[in-house]
Amino acid sequence: MATLKNLIGDTPIHERRLELRSYPMEDGRLIIEGWLRDERLVEGYHWNGVHREPGVVHWMCLRFLVGGQPLTILDVEGEMPGIPHEMCQSTLEGIKRVVGLKIVAGYSEKIRKLFGGTRGCNHLTHLMMVMGTAALHGYWTQQTRERQPVPRSLEEFEALPQLINSCALWGQDGPIMKNVKETIEASGKSDQPSKKL
Repeated sequence: MATLKNLIGDTPIHERRLELRSYPMEDGRLIIEGWLRDERLVEGYHWNGVHREPGVVHWMCLRFLVGGQPLTILDVEGEMPGIPHEMCQSTLEGIKRVVGLKIVAGYSEKIRKLFGGTRGCNHLTHLMMVMGTAALHGYWTQQTRERQPVPRSLEEFEALPQLINSCALWGQDGPIMKNVKETIEASGKSDQPSKKL
């Protein structure tokens, strides 16, 4: 039986691109910039039968200012260089509702409640959700630019609340958590003064 990859034989008809970048600030905060771009790659017709040329359908950007612990959205701005309807711009008015939101477990669900469905824009909601994870990765990248000591306990492992139970490998009893616990335990033993015999 052929794999799905092998069944792809024609050129694509639609493409969605997400671009997410983290920019450090001097005070330890970050700006997370996210772009979403949907493009129809073939001709078609609108719902009312009017001919439609290929081209950009959605092209929008959000920027989060994040900082603190736990990582929190401190400010947000957005722009829409390419949209299907002029009215889409009005959904940018609601993006400020995410200011103050902490990027912790349940973040995506909170984004959906604040901005999903008729409360906002489906595309901006999707972008906000993936920007949460990108913000965490940007923050961890910034924090790990300099070597840090091994935490002496799980409580000192600053990123642990965002990582634990985030996937099968990071499950509470998963292989990575087992390694984390063993490493902390071994590090603690090596810090203890040796007993005289």
